[in-house]
Amino acid sequence: MKNRLGFYSLFVTTAFVLLLFSSYLPNETKSLAVTSGVTTPSSDDTHHVAEVRAFDINKDFYFSEERLPIENQDVYERLDQEILHIAYHHTSTILAIKRAQRVFPIIEPILAKYGLPDDLKYLAVTESSLANATSGAGAKGVWQFMKGTGAYYGLEINKEIDERNNLEKATVAACKYLKHYHDQFGSWALAASAYNMGGPRLKKTIQRQKGKTLYDLNLNKETMRYFFRIVANKEIMENPETYGYHISPDQKYTNLPPYTTVEVKGPVKSWADFAIKHGMSYRQLKVYNPWIKSTSLTNRKHRKYEVRIAL
Repeated sequence: MKNRLGFYSLFVTTAFVLLLFSSYLPNETKSLAVTSGVTTPSSDDTHHVAEVRAFDINKDFYFSEERLPIENQDVYERLDQEILHIAYHHTSTILAIKRAQRVFPIIEPILAKYGLPDDLKYLAVTESSLANATSGAGAKGVWQFMKGTGAYYGLEINKEIDERNNLEKATVAACKYLKHYHDQFGSWALAASAYNMGGPRLKKTIQRQKGKTLYDLNLNKETMRYFFRIVANKEIMENPETYGYHISPDQKYTNLPPYTTVEVKGPVKSWADFAIKHGMSYRQLKVYNPWIKSTSLTNRKHRKYEVRIAL
């Protein structure tokens, strides 16, 4: 009898604990039907399931008029992996598509002016998602220049000014940088890889491995993926709906409201006072001029700066 009572008490206690536990589960979890050890959504809850699928990439891919040898299984898989990674990295991809409406019209004419392929704008997407980002290594801006490289290509970088965040000037620097590497390596795929890992390192790798194209080389993990990320960004941003991105024109980011420019040749004691004088807040001044780094400007050399002022 005691054994029966003990068993009955244990049964009741267990049932009560299970009932109490289930009351704290989210509704989605409660609706799951378990069959043969496999958890599947019930028919009433299918609207909670996101569509996840692979993509058909059995077609020709080009970057700057250079064809990728997609028939090479290694090339096929590396590109497929980057397309999947970017297609399902939703936040970054949506933001890049939204920003492109504002940023590409600035980048494209500069690339054309320097005789560079339009596809190189997708290198900027890969570097920063078209934002003035800062990497863990200290690279800055849409084109992600390190301090030394940016200064070498004419960008002013100091405690008060950082022209890596000046899109027009940084794009000019990127054009010079990429043209130099294309002249050296003879292909845009290799030029882009050199942009990522550095020209001297790439040159040594080519000499040691005796490769003729990017696809012949075994590079460091980041650079192995880098060029394929650029091509994947191009593919998805040119065909967003194919990859599940439905963004209407009015949802994309527009240009900054109208502005004029004021020429500054001397010191500025306070950029905040400067902004207020011109009917702006300090935050607005920074939005229009992200290259301004400090709250003041010494400008001992009396350089000329074109400062954008909101109308």
